[in-house]
Amino acid sequence: MPVSTITWHNGKIRMIDQTRLPGELVHLEITQLDVLGEAIKSLRVRGAPALGVAGAFGTLLSAQLFHGEDKAAFFTQLERDMKYLRATRPTAVNLGWALDRMRDVAQSHLASSLAEIKAALREEAQMIFEEDRRTCRALAEHGATLVPQNATVMTHCNTGALATADYGTALGVLFAAHAQGKKLHVFVDETRPLLQGARLNMWELMNEGIDCTLICDNTAAFVMQRQHIDFCVVGADRIAANGDTANKIGTYSLAVNARQHGVPFYIAAPISTIDFNIRAGKEIPIEERSAEEVTAGFGRRTAPEGSRVYSPAFDVTPHELIAAIITEAGVIQPPFGQNLQAIQPHGRAATQSIR
Repeated sequence: MPVSTITWHNGKIRMIDQTRLPGELVHLEITQLDVLGEAIKSLRVRGAPALGVAGAFGTLLSAQLFHGEDKAAFFTQLERDMKYLRATRPTAVNLGWALDRMRDVAQSHLASSLAEIKAALREEAQMIFEEDRRTCRALAEHGATLVPQNATVMTHCNTGALATADYGTALGVLFAAHAQGKKLHVFVDETRPLLQGARLNMWELMNEGIDCTLICDNTAAFVMQRQHIDFCVVGADRIAANGDTANKIGTYSLAVNARQHGVPFYIAAPISTIDFNIRAGKEIPIEERSAEEVTAGFGRRTAPEGSRVYSPAFDVTPHELIAAIITEAGVIQPPFGQNLQAIQPHGRAATQSIR
């Protein structure tokens, strides 16, 4: 069974410290918001759906940490803390989506007592957690229909249970196909510079007993040239309304290579990852990471001191390169501008402050 990446347990956020994998499995128990913020920024917790759950639990933690009966002060603290959490990872839309849901619940209980507001936030946070678990399972089942028997697959960055509340997105598709008895061989991009593929995907796939082979990111095109690859499947951190998809840096290169070699390229992501307020990928904010992750990754210097570095955490794959988007509502085919609109949830509100 997949690991439990992040949970709410005895008034604390309990999560796997993914920076310690694969060497050791360490759980953190978080009781302070700044510690959660550091965990998000440093990728101790990562993956768009898991970040949504972290945002929900972070809002609940903020509410729990408030003592007293001054309702105005409570809402001021809650708004400040949600703004802080929203800024920790600007590309992953699920984080903001979950914070918006928590904000809306608080706003709908303005006339209630603080105890009632905190109870409502606890219920909503747990609902977001449970919804993500169900969503991943449904998404995985839909995606598994695309997986042939004896499939050879390529993927990029971690999209398994570690990236969600339960089962995963792109890896979830492979887990479901494996559970159905389909034989798989997965080529795993290492995912420079922080090696989420090498450290996390390989760990999850090997734990599930799925045949897998690790490759350097720059080996992908050669593998496609020399091996029969049935399809590529990756996750997403934000999908624009036209289907343009932001995912871990290197995804765009993989999609270009897949097109060159006639390999279908699939995105697997929950509907909550689709940002219907953004028309195209050029509008997606792209987080930039520190130079040290490239020049001195994992504590070992690999470039001269003072090297100029450009280190975007994500890139954007144009919708023209995407064969289909796998969601909990089914497999969405092009044209994405039209077909994604058909699954848009009603009543998704724009971001606003609690008043």
